[in-house]
Amino acid sequence: MSILLNGTALAYIGDAIYELEIRKYLVTKKLTKVNDLHSAAIRFTSAIGQAYVAEKLITEMLTETEMEYYRRGRNATSSRKARHADLKTYHQSTGFEALLGFLFFDGQIVRLAEIIDFCIRKIEELESN
Repeated sequence: MSILLNGTALAYIGDAIYELEIRKYLVTKKLTKVNDLHSAAIRFTSAIGQAYVAEKLITEMLTETEMEYYRRGRNATSSRKARHADLKTYHQSTGFEALLGFLFFDGQIVRLAEIIDFCIRKIEELESN
C-alpha cells in the first residue's frame, strides 16, 4: 500500500495498533480485572505517556524517515481537541501514533514491534523510579 495517507489517518490506525499491543502486554502480566487493566493501560496510552515516549524515541532511535512521519502526524490539523492534555502534548502523541501507523502500512512490522517494546520499557522504567 502506498503511504500517502495524511497524518491524522496514520494516527487513527497507529492508535489502534498501540492500544492492542499494550492490552496484550498487560494481559501477559497476569492482570485480569478490567479496572486494573484499564488503569494500567492509561499509563501507556494517554497523550502524556505517548508524548513522553515520543521524546525518548526522537533522541534515541528514530530514523530520518520515521521522523518525517512523526512530524506529519504532529503537525496535522484535526477537528478533535485534547481532553486531558495540553495542545503540545496532544500533537506529540498524534505524531507518535502517526509513526506507528506509517510503520504498519509500510509493512515494517519488526520495526513497529521494536518501537513498541522500547516504549513499554521506557514507561516501565519511569514507573519504577
